[in-house]
Amino acid sequence: MSSLHQRHLAVSPGWLTLYYKDPLELTHGEGRHVWGADGRRYLDFFGGILTTMTAHALPEVTKAVAEQAGRIIHSSTLYLNRPMVELAERVATLSGIPDARVFFTTSGTEANDTALLLATAYRRSNQILAMRNSYHGRSFSAVSITGNRAWSPTSLSPLQTLYVHGGVRTRGPYAHLGDAEFTAACVADLEDLLGHTRTPAALIAEPIQGVGGFTSPPDGLYAAFRRVLDRHGVLWISDEVQTGWGRTGKHFWGWQAHGENGPPDILTFAKGIGNGMSIGGVVARAEVMNCLDANSISTFGGSPVTMAAGLANLSYLLEHDLQGNARRVGGLLMERLRAVGAACASVREVRGRGLMAGIELVKPGTEEANPEAATAVLEAARDGGLLIGKGGGHDTSVLRIAPPLSLTVREAEEGAEILGAALRTVG
Repeated sequence: MSSLHQRHLAVSPGWLTLYYKDPLELTHGEGRHVWGADGRRYLDFFGGILTTMTAHALPEVTKAVAEQAGRIIHSSTLYLNRPMVELAERVATLSGIPDARVFFTTSGTEANDTALLLATAYRRSNQILAMRNSYHGRSFSAVSITGNRAWSPTSLSPLQTLYVHGGVRTRGPYAHLGDAEFTAACVADLEDLLGHTRTPAALIAEPIQGVGGFTSPPDGLYAAFRRVLDRHGVLWISDEVQTGWGRTGKHFWGWQAHGENGPPDILTFAKGIGNGMSIGGVVARAEVMNCLDANSISTFGGSPVTMAAGLANLSYLLEHDLQGNARRVGGLLMERLRAVGAACASVREVRGRGLMAGIELVKPGTEEANPEAATAVLEAARDGGLLIGKGGGHDTSVLRIAPPLSLTVREAEEGAEILGAALRTVG
């Protein structure tokens, strides 16, 4: 055990998770690579939990941060903030929400917490619909709507949460149905649920469930839900913390795969927009955003430095068509991963889209989740020079792969090769 690991254990909560038997200290990064304190270079296929979205040490972002820090680092929202206004204007336009207002936070957890505050205040209801297998953050309110036992440490809650079918396509009571029948069954379940409860404030849903193992419903499910929600006056919150900014390749936002009946009422974002800087936020139509009847500010949300980083990062992403790169290179990577998975008896499914891929592991010949295999592959991939993540419901049996969106074809093929060798260690 390293001395840093010992010091970490002495001062950190016991529930603060570290990857690997011998935890890794990262010292620096460049492009799609990071270096450990052991001197080894690693190909990064997890990006600090989908947060290093464009590239490590992206010159445009580091320059913007340094220049802004040399002017003023902090002011709070009590003062006009040019970088914050400029980024809000761009996000409002990109969101697809009409008459949009933007509020910046410091994390996705805080963004979802704010969205819940807005929805419950607007609707005068403390009931929330959430998806089974979901994850929305670690605050008291966000934990209370998380449909994933491994990440929900308490049943105490300020909200009454009702869980809906549909977030996981290939498991559960409707898994055997075709896509259209699956959607119809989930809509019928929602209709039935709403017939047994007081009217909820909102449905919150990740278009692709992140911590849940990169699971998703058929395209159009949330559009079908929207027809039901609108009849009951229930808001739709799209949690885009992991799916936003073009990561899925085909769409800029995950909700656009379900956009037949219009954009969500509220959209939350975080992670990748800051490329490692702490940015989260909420977008909502003005009527919803302005419903609060008490004063509010943010001390750190919209910080001049983080806003400068976000502006530079967003500009780079758009100017270099990283959404298109996620679609092209992500498609290649998915092909390679599916070929690797087909040769491994432990792989139940390779799923995802763009540069957001999940590999679900089971005990060979069964449908039983295999978290031990996922941990073993995580370790073997590191030994081969590749960093990946894991997740997937309460069993944590899914390998999560989400490289920076500037990933090259060569790096995609290299990563798939390393991962293939790692998977062969578990059969």
